[in-house]
Amino acid sequence: MDLADRCAIVGIGNTAYTRGTSRTTLQLHLEASLRALEDAGLSTSDVDAVAPSAVAGRHAEELAMNLGLRNLRWSTTKHMGGASLIASIQDACMAITSGAASCALVPAGRRGYSGERVSTGRSVPEGVMTSTTEFERPFGNLVAVQWFAQAAMRHMYEHGTTSEQLGHVAVNSRRNACLNPQALMYGRSMSLADHQASRMVSTPFRLFDCSLESDGAGAIVVTSVDRARDLDALPVLIAGVAEAHSHPSTSLTQKPEMDRVPSLTEAAGRAFAMAGITPEELDCLQVHEGFTWYVLAALEAIGVVGTGEGGPFVEEGNIALGGRLPVNTHGGSLSEAHVSGINHVIEAVRQLRRTVEPERQVIGCRHAGVVVEGNFFEGSALVLRR
Repeated sequence: MDLADRCAIVGIGNTAYTRGTSRTTLQLHLEASLRALEDAGLSTSDVDAVAPSAVAGRHAEELAMNLGLRNLRWSTTKHMGGASLIASIQDACMAITSGAASCALVPAGRRGYSGERVSTGRSVPEGVMTSTTEFERPFGNLVAVQWFAQAAMRHMYEHGTTSEQLGHVAVNSRRNACLNPQALMYGRSMSLADHQASRMVSTPFRLFDCSLESDGAGAIVVTSVDRARDLDALPVLIAGVAEAHSHPSTSLTQKPEMDRVPSLTEAAGRAFAMAGITPEELDCLQVHEGFTWYVLAALEAIGVVGTGEGGPFVEEGNIALGGRLPVNTHGGSLSEAHVSGINHVIEAVRQLRRTVEPERQVIGCRHAGVVVEGNFFEGSALVLRR
């Protein structure tokens, strides 16, 4: 099914991003959803489709009950970790294009600081033994910072990537966050020396290589392009969208190549082909990054640079505002907030609407990309067009 330019994001909304809240995850999702509908000029009576976040433990029935949705006729819940969000947007587009639904609400985010902090691994069905449960977890390979540290170390071994190059990713995100009043790290500048002096968490990841444990949520509203023309908000076209899955899906240590994300290469290739553009035509790129290394991996996976060239690319300043390809112009998960990637989509929409703060607006922004890795190298990619 060709989805290019047939659907649009017409509403965006988010809560404040904090580190400490007494509110439930559901309350955060409801606030963000109502804000997104208000932005679109729509009401809950217009929503007939929802894509709840499995990462946040949400389901369709609670959204229907609490928002008073009386005409809900389609729902989906993706289980791809961080990659679920864009995969949900793809499903929403398919539902709308097929006529199964007309207006979809996609919320995401969680209490990643107050209530859902670092866990000790993916849930596994009872009685199922995997390489991670049998051979890794018993020996302490438990959490994401350890898993992705191994991938980053392999990248360093294969391509000569350095800790300083990872630091340039962190510094770029912090610089952009200092121009973004809603970022958790707004007003808290960071130098490369600060990055290098931060404590080691899991080699090679220092503290400032790791995304923020955050509380907050966001939501988007998707509808058909025809309906979008009748709304007051400037629609942002979904030009290309795709998901792809890794093999094997159980562990990074079992990947044929730990230093690459082939599923993202596949997803991005299909998303760019659908949009009819190349990566060189992007005006900005938002990478949902749990750790600095993933920005390098994403740049390489989608074809901005060749394999192993991500480190020098960021070191030369190419991802800065005003550079060859501005990345994470809002501060990303490293310095704005880690809310399951929804803030990256919201930032892409705001850049295309040209409603961000002037100091971080990408001049003439027409195409924005959002790419996400989830679980153990699941991938999804989104190309938005003004």
